[in-house]
Amino acid sequence: MSVAGAGEGSALPGPPRDIFTSKKMKMDLDDTDRALLRALSADATQSAGALGRRFGLSQPAAWRRIRRLEEAGILKGRRVVLNREALGFGVTVFLGIKLATKGRVSLEDFERAVTAIPEVQVVQHVLGLFDYRLRVVARDIADFERVLRRRIMTLPGVGQVEANVLLSEERRPGPLGQV
Repeated sequence: MSVAGAGEGSALPGPPRDIFTSKKMKMDLDDTDRALLRALSADATQSAGALGRRFGLSQPAAWRRIRRLEEAGILKGRRVVLNREALGFGVTVFLGIKLATKGRVSLEDFERAVTAIPEVQVVQHVLGLFDYRLRVVARDIADFERVLRRRIMTLPGVGQVEANVLLSEERRPGPLGQV
């Protein structure tokens, strides 16, 4: 599978790249491995037996392939996706955080403190206008304001903060969605 936009007739230089060719990758993937990854991406709860029947493998063969993908670091885990709204968390806010005192407060101090806040679901150290990007969930705007004022604004080194409230979320599969 080639990366769209790379190669002939594209703005990107060079020949098309296989998205599974990398110096970091520890194994070559065949069509069955790719099919297993697609199936597990769609539903990670499928058993090795069900996957084996679907792709013409025995249960032990499917299990060995999945295990090999895990050991190679290609399949990093399986997780449950919770419905935040059904659990009472109706507001999601993305925060851009610029640290004010990079010299006096270490990045590790900020990261340790921010990851201790349960409403902060994702912490990303980024390059650009802000130093960090956070995904914060709250029950409503008043709850978010409480989290912002009492927990986030009191973190070590916090300077500028920009908030963007999530209106809707769509998942658009990219190259990895078409493994």
